[in-house]
Amino acid sequence: MSKSTQIVLVAIILGFLPVVVMAEPNIVIFLADDAGWGDYSQSGNHQVQTPHIDSIAKQGVTLDRFYVCPVCSPTRAEFLTGRYHPRGGVSGTSLGQERLDLDEHTLAEAFQAAGYATGAFGKWHNGTQWPYHPTARGFDEYFGHTAGHWGEYFDAPLEEDGRMVRTKGYIVDVCTDRALDFIDRHHSQPFLCYVPFSTPHSPWAAPDEDWARFKDKPITQQATDPKQEEVNHTRCALAMVENQDRNVGRVLSKLAEHGLTDDTIVFYFSDNGPNSWRWTGGMKGRKGSTDEGGVRSVGYLYWPGTLPAGHTVSQVCGAIDLLPTLTSLADVERVGDKPLDGRDLSPLLRGEDVNWPDRMLFSTWAGRVSVRTQQYRLDHQGELFDMLNDPGQTTPVTTRHPEIFGRLQRAANDWRKQMSSEKPDVFSLSNGRRSVDPRPLPVGYREFPITMLPARDGEPHGTVERSSRAPNCSYFVNWTSPDDRMVWNVDVHTSGRYEVVIDYTCPDSDVGSLIELSLGGSRLTGRVTPGWDPPLYTNQDTLPRPPAESTMKEFRPLKLGKINLQAGEGPLTLNAIEIPGKSVMDVRRLTLTLIE
Repeated sequence: MSKSTQIVLVAIILGFLPVVVMAEPNIVIFLADDAGWGDYSQSGNHQVQTPHIDSIAKQGVTLDRFYVCPVCSPTRAEFLTGRYHPRGGVSGTSLGQERLDLDEHTLAEAFQAAGYATGAFGKWHNGTQWPYHPTARGFDEYFGHTAGHWGEYFDAPLEEDGRMVRTKGYIVDVCTDRALDFIDRHHSQPFLCYVPFSTPHSPWAAPDEDWARFKDKPITQQATDPKQEEVNHTRCALAMVENQDRNVGRVLSKLAEHGLTDDTIVFYFSDNGPNSWRWTGGMKGRKGSTDEGGVRSVGYLYWPGTLPAGHTVSQVCGAIDLLPTLTSLADVERVGDKPLDGRDLSPLLRGEDVNWPDRMLFSTWAGRVSVRTQQYRLDHQGELFDMLNDPGQTTPVTTRHPEIFGRLQRAANDWRKQMSSEKPDVFSLSNGRRSVDPRPLPVGYREFPITMLPARDGEPHGTVERSSRAPNCSYFVNWTSPDDRMVWNVDVHTSGRYEVVIDYTCPDSDVGSLIELSLGGSRLTGRVTPGWDPPLYTNQDTLPRPPAESTMKEFRPLKLGKINLQAGEGPLTLNAIEIPGKSVMDVRRLTLTLIE
């Protein structure tokens, strides 16, 4: 029995008029990481079974032409704000570039202000340090990893209340457990529960029970260009999607257990196209591309008894529409007054006969811009395609429709200029660059005294380098010389005394280096001891890890001591004064905790 039904029954029993009283709807949002439109049985993929995700579409509304960004953090920024990601300062996926500007307001803030309990459980990817942290952006609680991709999917270290804790189990199962606990604790009040999964993003690591179903499975539905497909990557991605589907089912069952099904809006989507070449229904492109296959996602939404079951919205729409749509459906006022790029889709979701003018949706990444209308796509190379008659973008119609081409070309140029004029340092650099974002990393807020500074947010100097080309889940290695250093550009918010801890590894033969942490006139020295040299994990992955991703190991905390820091901006520098061995240590992160 739903909450609203219970309220009506109580009213009848007490002799009041039997007026239907609708409680505020709960909100549950599932976000897949790197799943393509074609990775679901609802999309026509016969190689995978996703009954729980499919049920959201069957019991609710399918957004048939739903568009996100080519990569992860931009989509999350657009979903949270209802605005194109360059406006919010998001220019990349790591090195601090993924941070959402602090003057942007989020969907979670709106629901939090309306009295909802709010929680996020999984991958955040829009900033690590407070106030970029999810608990500063509208979420009462957070559990997961704030980085873009995570190098450990089994027994992973994850963040809880600003501290890293070692978990037990598969990362998607673990984060879903926390979401279920959140629902158990808040089922008697309205809540927003955000579950951003880590999969099927690499590393290619699926639970054994899921991989067993796929490891020898023939791949009969192939990528648009079959020569580019790595079938084992397809198998593993689909195995991870099936695991994800099982966890979606667990959440839906929990809602039913508490009688909340009819009182909950559930939405499921992905953050970009597939992360490998696999079946997309003939679309062109994959993750990182501004073509159809790189930016089209499934979009399934249900609210049983309120929105029509089995309804399909054919109009083009996207992640930028979620904030105005969900706040409208829940009758919640949004926070902030910045103009939105998104539209309120609620009339379309309800199946109302409304005048809905055609629109242009813009996609950008790595300096490329593409424009989508209801019928056409202008790609980043300036070719026009009729997406109704040529969904695979095989034959340009540029010369056949010069007026349409000219209009979309002008719109793309105008949009590029607008983004560039608003945030010139963002849009011009939204190109997958490898330099650390110049915005300083905030340190030392009393309301969140723990500040983690991972290696990905720092800059190596000298012979120091990252453990892999992909910085998100990397660590600093090859620290061998007194001329070497690692630097984090920080902005200390509160003058005070800070406890310093370094997550490190060091062979016994190299123990004893004297290191120094400095900022302005403050100095702290200490010895690297004891030795700790664990092996690299060799049992984490189902398939070989891509060379660009770090192979992980167990890091331990080195308590360096306490340092006095003055408020202000500057380079927080870690260097070595004495090196008795071949190297100093490997560094995963540096943590500063404001203690007084």
